[in-house]
Amino acid sequence: MTENIDSLILEHLKGFRNEFKSFKSKYDEDIKDIKLRLTTLERGIGSMKRETADLYEDHARQQAAIDRLTDRIDKIERRLDLSN
Repeated sequence: MTENIDSLILEHLKGFRNEFKSFKSKYDEDIKDIKLRLTTLERGIGSMKRETADLYEDHARQQAAIDRLTDRIDKIERRLDLSN
């Protein structure tokens, strides 16, 4: 009788082990997919940061050009006595 119970328990444990292996395999695939997607998101964020930095650089360059033009206009107005 105890041999039957032992063998029944052993069969259940083997079944659990097989189910766990199947679950672990699926889990490992899901983790790989999540890591790949996370890497893609990180690359996208890095790209957006570079683009934003480029925009700020362009803005600063344009502002410097406007400042130079403003200085030149001020000089011209002073020479022509057009300023108040």
